[in-house]
Amino acid sequence: MRHTLSHLVGVRDLPSSMVWQLYELADRFYDVLRQPTRKAPALTGSSVALLFFESSTRTKLSFELAAKRLGADVVQFSASGSSLDKGETLLDTALNILAMGVDALVVRHRGVGTAHFLARHLPVPVVNAGDGTHEHPTQALLDTYTLFKHFGYVEGLTLTIIGDLFHSRVALSHLLLAPKLGIKLRLCAPPTLIPPLWYGLGWPIYTDVASAVSGAHAVLVLRMQKERQDWAPIASWQEYARFYQLRPAHLREGQVLMHPGPINWGVELDPSLQYWPHTRILDQVTYGVAIRMAVLYMLLRG
Repeated sequence: MRHTLSHLVGVRDLPSSMVWQLYELADRFYDVLRQPTRKAPALTGSSVALLFFESSTRTKLSFELAAKRLGADVVQFSASGSSLDKGETLLDTALNILAMGVDALVVRHRGVGTAHFLARHLPVPVVNAGDGTHEHPTQALLDTYTLFKHFGYVEGLTLTIIGDLFHSRVALSHLLLAPKLGIKLRLCAPPTLIPPLWYGLGWPIYTDVASAVSGAHAVLVLRMQKERQDWAPIASWQEYARFYQLRPAHLREGQVLMHPGPINWGVELDPSLQYWPHTRILDQVTYGVAIRMAVLYMLLRG
């Protein structure tokens, strides 16, 4: 059954059949990206606005490239120096941008629920590029798509997620996406960085990296999000690295290594893992463009 997508503010209400539709589209667009022109002008005449209220490299550039590869015009918004400094509300800002002829908004904001709020009040598609500690749906989609491209399947795979679970919107999106795809999760973090409610979700939770990684098909390592830590969950980054840094000794031949970036080498990852033969970190970035092309295409063309 084919579905249509009005917004992508999270993966909770995303049917598994639609996830596979997105992967099918991403396959087609990935093939386009390998062509000399790297263009599929399916969105020519459309305009996409990028409203990023938080710092971003991979996500912002990935959405910009995805839109441009599809032939859409891209409008960049910077909160610094905008009318927000003069007291204009976020909704008024968005409405004024739409009045200029924009067809879709991609929003990253530190406020939980910002994308949901805009989706309820705006007549155009809204994509959540990360809202506080809530969700980052396209990151989870591109992570699992990377696994699909590597293994050829995802159902039955075991994915271990290690790191700052308490503040990670990527981890939450994976919690919601994994059951839709038949992926088995393992979660690993210091006890102070495990949300208490997660103990009742049914996924195994570890505080020992070696045990969490043993036998898993893939490992997704998360960054320590110091900018979101209003309290000190650990004594120091050195202490975190001592007990929770992923090292070559933890991994076995064939295990895939992923990271959503940016990476704090020497903290969550041993620097020598840059040369791990099954590292798919840069593949995630490449596949991310294809996934975001699929999302924009489905939102604007159905």
